[in-house]
Amino acid sequence: MEVAESDTNAAPAVRSKGIGAYISANLRQYGLLFALIAVMVFFQIVTDGTLLRAVNVTNLLLQNSYIIIMALGMLVVIVSGNIDLSVGSVMGFIGALAAVLIVELNQPVILTILICLVTGGLIGAAQGYWVAYWKIPSFIVTLAGMLVFRGLSLWLLEGQSVGPFPKEFQLIATGFVPDIFPTGLGAWLAEFFGARKVNVLALVTGIAAAALVVWIGLRQRAQNKAYGIEDEPKSFFIARTAIIATALIFVMYKLSLFRGMPNVLITMGVLTVIYAFITETTTVGRRIYALGGNQKAAKLSGIKTERLTFLAFANMGVLAAAAGLVFAARLNTATPKAGFALELDVIAAVFIGGASMSGGVGTIVGAVVGAFLMGVLNNGMSIMGIGIDYQQMIKGLVLLAAVIFDVYNKNKQG
Repeated sequence: MEVAESDTNAAPAVRSKGIGAYISANLRQYGLLFALIAVMVFFQIVTDGTLLRAVNVTNLLLQNSYIIIMALGMLVVIVSGNIDLSVGSVMGFIGALAAVLIVELNQPVILTILICLVTGGLIGAAQGYWVAYWKIPSFIVTLAGMLVFRGLSLWLLEGQSVGPFPKEFQLIATGFVPDIFPTGLGAWLAEFFGARKVNVLALVTGIAAAALVVWIGLRQRAQNKAYGIEDEPKSFFIARTAIIATALIFVMYKLSLFRGMPNVLITMGVLTVIYAFITETTTVGRRIYALGGNQKAAKLSGIKTERLTFLAFANMGVLAAAAGLVFAARLNTATPKAGFALELDVIAAVFIGGASMSGGVGTIVGAVVGAFLMGVLNNGMSIMGIGIDYQQMIKGLVLLAAVIFDVYNKNKQG
């Protein structure tokens, strides 16, 4: 009887220890999510509700679209154990190239987009070649690329801004997906919510996305259970999934009150899903993590490390080109200073999102959340009227805190 009583008392202690160990192992993941929520709540209060107004939520997505697009590629590069300092300059150069082709040479928009994406891929491939096959440190190669393409942008534009772009090109960044639902339904919902208008497509998309998140989470838990893989505690899963689903519905609801879904949101969403799938479920994704974790061991196991590194940089070049097109379309002009120092925001977003400086660690979702955290900081501080000097210092301290937290967590686990 005493033994049975002892066993009963021991069970909760074991469960408590398991939950504690899980929290410790995933502190960065949950900490990042709650940090984003805390920052948004703070700025929502101090800006008297301006942060989460429909028009500002839309602007927040538009302002950070090119950062998020580049963060996807930067995550792959950093996970592979490298870094790319040239993305801001490549972005600016591609915007300049698009302006020259469309505005000065009157080339079709579709042809220009294809030329720019191919050019970005070639730029990334050229840099990846020196890093992968000549073993030149990526810091040096991409630092050189940053200077070269900054100079090429000045040369291509002859030191002047070139624009404006035609409407069809501007739609890349400033266009919105039209509502396909009957106007009567939108009017009824607007009356129900007490709003001026409601874009039904945006609202329905938010609900569908939230339902998809719940379904994927439940399916993943079922698979883990079937294979005997240890999963997160049920309470954690419910809380995390509820927060993400609610956030999706809330954001899309806010978008529905303004002009609906921006075209660039569709681009970001599709790219995020594709890269999350590649990095989390494919053989290529696992090999990239192995490459960053231990390059020598990865090579000895048969992984073609040079080719993976080369492809990571080529991929980064394509995404930098896509971001350059979005940036130029949003500004409606190409300027010699476009992209200046943006590589720092991209790298900061990835590190804040949980990537490790030594490679092998990081997630696409974390990089996106990190980019949004940086975007909310920028937007909130701008609404408050905080000077750019203080904004830069605060962002630097946030980045330093994220890296310190990462190092502390690793030492604690070790």
